[in-house]
Amino acid sequence: MFCSITSITEVRSSAEQQPITDRCVAGIQWSSMLLLLDQTMQDPSSMSTAVTAPASSEVKPASRKVCLIGAGYAGLAAARELRQEGHAVTVLEQSADVGGQWLYDHDPNGHSSIYASLRVLSPRELMGFSGFQFLPRNSSNGGRDARRFPGHREVQRFLRDFCDASGLLDSIRFRTRVLRVSSMTMAPPRHGQEEPPKWVVKAEDQAAGVVEEEVFDAVVVATGHYSHPRLPRIDGMAEWGRRQLHSHWYRVPEPFRGETVVIVGSGDSGRDIALDILAVAKEVHIAAKSTEAAATMAMRKTLARHPHLHLHPQVRRLCADGQVVFSGAGGEEDSVVVLADSVVYCTGYRYSFPFLDADHQIAVDEEGGAVAPLFEHTFPPSMAPWLSFVGVPRKVPVPWFFEAQGRWIARALSGRTPLPPEPEMTRRVQERRRAMELQGVPVDRAYHLQPQEVLEFWEKYCGDLPPVEEWKSELMEAVSRDFEDDMETFRDRADDDDSLSENVRMGLQRWYGLSAQAHQDQDLGGGGAAAPGTTADQL
Repeated sequence: MFCSITSITEVRSSAEQQPITDRCVAGIQWSSMLLLLDQTMQDPSSMSTAVTAPASSEVKPASRKVCLIGAGYAGLAAARELRQEGHAVTVLEQSADVGGQWLYDHDPNGHSSIYASLRVLSPRELMGFSGFQFLPRNSSNGGRDARRFPGHREVQRFLRDFCDASGLLDSIRFRTRVLRVSSMTMAPPRHGQEEPPKWVVKAEDQAAGVVEEEVFDAVVVATGHYSHPRLPRIDGMAEWGRRQLHSHWYRVPEPFRGETVVIVGSGDSGRDIALDILAVAKEVHIAAKSTEAAATMAMRKTLARHPHLHLHPQVRRLCADGQVVFSGAGGEEDSVVVLADSVVYCTGYRYSFPFLDADHQIAVDEEGGAVAPLFEHTFPPSMAPWLSFVGVPRKVPVPWFFEAQGRWIARALSGRTPLPPEPEMTRRVQERRRAMELQGVPVDRAYHLQPQEVLEFWEKYCGDLPPVEEWKSELMEAVSRDFEDDMETFRDRADDDDSLSENVRMGLQRWYGLSAQAHQDQDLGGGGAAAPGTTADQL
């Protein structure tokens, strides 16, 4: 997944006003595989209840009026945590429904980067919220996708079901585009203020064509990062007169029928879209930064299976006559040249928060690959906790990490979890950045968190959320192995695959037993989403 999600490919969360990834497919790294850890209890029967930490006897939680921007995976996870902590939450979403990146839009100029054939990279058993699992659901019209690795439409329906069950829909204002977020005070709000600053949020009701302003105690940004394409710099791009597009605008393969197509980028989205187009194209050529790294076992099997699919080093230049020149190991004389009809750039996305005032001291670098400064990828030190971000990291478990961020933010706002002093947060942000520079880690890789970093985050700030069950951790590793073995077939392998341990098999059996019970309750309730209070509502 993720991505991550997860194929999700370079996919992003949601309601950004001028939308803000390696796409939610996420090579089954942390963005896809972890794309979706869920926090249910070790005892499957405890999956029926969401967990909340007891309030401190010494601190009376404060209730804040909070504006949350975006109703995608990240925004919905955070909204529920804020509501459970007792805050008054208003979610502003520019689309007509929940889902963010998962709300498919056939119009390529829209917010979503999802293409028609996209399926998640992670099984549904790993994609649920704590207390609300991604169970296969019955449908009176047969329109639900019960596969373990469902398509994007089923993910969006799941998010809608989650909203229904969590009572979040009455907090969401759809078709509302945020234009500006600013502080009411002349000076920027400061960390540690006893009384929260007031934030003015200017937004447009797109249905009514009305622009209004509203005042809030805090603002949470959950707009994602999979909608602003990041294009490479290739010699000759401006002169190459044939079709060029970023994967953000890709939807279906039919326009490429009979063509020779070059895919720039060998990440999850590049591989996935290459196979999608290959079904109708004459030839497809994938350009990778490193052919050695790209030539995995799965890629070698795919290349052997499809004689019209080719892997090359990165593109050296594009020529006005349609030729694409790939780099050669020995220089110009070793270059491979292909006469192409179209070039598709699967090269990632930029961060963008155009609605934030510049004086809020949050900066996006020139390449759009980094947002700074953010303490633990969540709080700007000088404005914490009154301004926060959910879902900035790309390579993390979804929605597991989003829930953890949301709970931390909710408790920081209520006063139950005090944040470190501003100088301490700033120092730690700077130390992490220096450490990454010394290790030679590119700036944009700062958001690809390692498993240990995620676990440390969890333990420090959200220790009362239940741990990931051992069988799910094992399942994640098994799916990752299957993906690395064969990226075309891993989604449809039998559930009783010999690679699964007995622990995983038993976990799946229990999980699908809960699914069967949910269907039974749903049928007794007359179909549709299970009524509040039933097993399906609580899983």
